Amino acid sequence: MDADVTDSAGTPADPDLPAGDTPQGRSQGRSQEEPGAADPKEEPEPGAVPENDAPQDSGDEGEAGAGEDSEGGGGDGDQHGSDGKGTVGAQTWADHPKDGSASRRKRPWLRWAALGASFLVMISAGAGWWLYKKLDGNITTDTSAAAELKVYEKERPTPVVMDAQNILLIGSDSRSGDNREYGRDDGGSQRSDTTILLHLAADRKSATAVSLPRDLMVEVPKCRTGDDKETREQFTQFNSAFELGGTACTIRTVERLTGIRIDHHMVVDFNGFKDMVDAVDGVEICLKEPIDDKDARLELPAGRQTLNGEEALGYVRARKTLGDGSDTERMERQQKFLGALVNKMQSNGVLLNPTRLYPVLDAATKSLTTDPGLDSLRDLYDLVRSMRDVPTDQVQFLTVPRQPYRQNVNRDELVEPDASELFKQLREDKPVAVVPADELKEKEKGKAQDEKPDDAGSDSESPTPTPTYSGSSAADDLCEQ
Repeated sequence: MDADVTDSAGTPADPDLPAGDTPQGRSQGRSQEEPGAADPKEEPEPGAVPENDAPQDSGDEGEAGAGEDSEGGGGDGDQHGSDGKGTVGAQTWADHPKDGSASRRKRPWLRWAALGASFLVMISAGAGWWLYKKLDGNITTDTSAAAELKVYEKERPTPVVMDAQNILLIGSDSRSGDNREYGRDDGGSQRSDTTILLHLAADRKSATAVSLPRDLMVEVPKCRTGDDKETREQFTQFNSAFELGGTACTIRTVERLTGIRIDHHMVVDFNGFKDMVDAVDGVEICLKEPIDDKDARLELPAGRQTLNGEEALGYVRARKTLGDGSDTERMERQQKFLGALVNKMQSNGVLLNPTRLYPVLDAATKSLTTDPGLDSLRDLYDLVRSMRDVPTDQVQFLTVPRQPYRQNVNRDELVEPDASELFKQLREDKPVAVVPADELKEKEKGKAQDEKPDDAGSDSESPTPTPTYSGSSAADDLCEQ
């Protein structure tokens, strides 16, 4: 009887499964040539469990249930199923080679793609870190100025508006080192060729740059020299403060003159300015007359043209052969050129494009000396980023109100009360306006004609007008003036 059952039904039925649903029967639904398929004519030993029903192979019904409906769920060969009675079907080893081999074919590509992406990320991160460290290392920190200012802290002004920033920009005229080609090296002594007080409004909607004439007669306080000696307090021309006591002495002189607390300072030499102009591919200007200045090594035709770094340096330094030869006119030329430089940086998206910003930062940091509060690339970038949204017509340049000094026409003195009013506006972070000099003269002339004796006291009921000074903005076109 057993033999008959074996011959007709093949492998003995699993007592836990209904007849006709044996694992072997399901495997025969595929090709019998697949490796691992059971021989239907081979009789197992009594009581032995068929290989296809081994515990580690159970869990899937394979392809036998494909397309068949049962009470427990459909028979997808890739999903676990049941026979409707809670019994989980088994999957033969014949199911694995087809799916497994496809997965193995895909995995190497995925692995290589992941490795490639990781490598690119590592390279990019490494290059970015190297560039950051390079720029950061370019900056020179002026710790001696910070130490001296700390000694005189009690006499320094108190900040009025905390979020506003006042930065003193000093252009050094030292002829030592790489700068000796621009003049005689007098043993390393230097004076501030250009000094600008840059006021950034607390809301960062305006920036006002005020030039301080180097020949302005001022009170210079007692200062410590490089060899730790102390100079006497004296009334002398402004740029001698830098020669006597360096940056700290210049800062204290400006603070005494204006009552404005200086938050940071930057000292830039000739090469730094020149390289920055080259980094933005030159700056466009307009000349009403040709220039031929041997001292400035500058020869330019009249008309619209783009100056490279070397030409730009000669243009802002030239004095004797341009205009009336005064330092006041040279400062106005410097202001207009700086405005054109700012306009070029903003209009070309330099401040918003890291690729184009890098050469500018590299040029600036190489020749830059700052206080410890601005001596890192992060500090400088935060400063630049805070300024990039300032409208160009609100980046204003002017010279402190001045006139020839009464005792020496080759020196300058402040015009009062105009100068004090300007300093008060900046100190309290209030707006100022600038217009071209000829326009300001017309405005003042019209105002004088409109004033009448019986109008006294009427201005007290009207809002205080914004003080207006002779100057320019970064939005001005140098060829339309």
